[in-house]
Amino acid sequence: MWRDSTLKDNKLLKAMLIIMGVITLVSVIVLVIVMNFTGGEDSKEPTVDEIVASSFDVPEMMTNLMDGSFIKIAFKIQADSEKAKEEAEKRDFQIKNIIIEELSEMTAEQFKGKQGKLLLEKKLQERINKLMQEGKVERIYITSFVLQ
Repeated sequence: MWRDSTLKDNKLLKAMLIIMGVITLVSVIVLVIVMNFTGGEDSKEPTVDEIVASSFDVPEMMTNLMDGSFIKIAFKIQADSEKAKEEAEKRDFQIKNIIIEELSEMTAEQFKGKQGKLLLEKKLQERINKLMQEGKVERIYITSFVLQ
C-alpha cells in the first residue's frame, strides 16, 4: 500500500515538473517574440543631434496652388542616415520638382488646419522615397509657411 502511494506521488511530481517546464518554455518564447517585435533598446528615438546630422533644408520656395493662390513654403527633410541625406541633397532639383507638382494639385482651402499640411508631408515623403536608393526619408517638416 505504501508503495502504491509512492508511485502515485512520483507520477504527480513528474507531471508537475513537465507542466512547469512547458510553462517556462512558453514564457521564454513569448518574451523573445515581444522583445523582437518591440525592438528592445534598438528602437530608441534618435537624439536631436542625430536628427540634425541626417537632415537638410529645402530653401523657401514660392509657387501657385491649383485655385490661383500663392504659397511660400520651406521644408526640413530628415533622412534615415547621413548617406541618405547626401543622396537627397544631390537630388534637390528632383525634390523641388515633386514639391511644386504636389502643391499645384492643392488649394488654399486644403491648408486650413493641420490636415492639409500633414497630407502634403506624407505625399512628399512617399514620392521622394520612390527616388531614393541609399536609404529613405524618415520625416518631412514644414519650417516656413505663408499662404496668399
